[in-house]
Amino acid sequence: MPQFSGLNHVSLSVTDLDASEGFYTRLLGFRRILDVGYARICIHQGTGFVLALVRHEKGRGERFTELTTGLDHLGFAAADRDELVEWAARMDQLGAEHSPVQDMPLGYHLNFRDPDGIALELQAPTAAYSAVLADVATREVSDEEVAALAARLLGPPA
Repeated sequence: MPQFSGLNHVSLSVTDLDASEGFYTRLLGFRRILDVGYARICIHQGTGFVLALVRHEKGRGERFTELTTGLDHLGFAAADRDELVEWAARMDQLGAEHSPVQDMPLGYHLNFRDPDGIALELQAPTAAYSAVLADVATREVSDEEVAALAARLLGPPA
């Protein structure tokens, strides 16, 4: 089977390019590298992650909902729970609404939304979950091994 080499970019439909660009640059540290009128291409210099913000001429202008088939949320990586606490403080400084840091079985989450209501998350995996992901990403793993790894992380299926 042909392989792809990674995630190239994520493109989000937005209603206001200026508001969206401001949100992603001020809060998350993206930098605009290209403006083609109907779209702005931004890059996160620390990671190289590319985010395209697109305003469609025939867009309906509705707020995002994860209840519509398509995108549920976009997750950004954080190092650990302490870093999520720092992110929450930054969001407070900038007036961005967010959830409390949540402790979950596979890691820690901080949820927030962009100006169009697009669901975003900063997530820091537990050490055990990180180890499982690294293991599965680097070798062939049988379905039985996957089930055993999941049971080790989450307990037996209900």
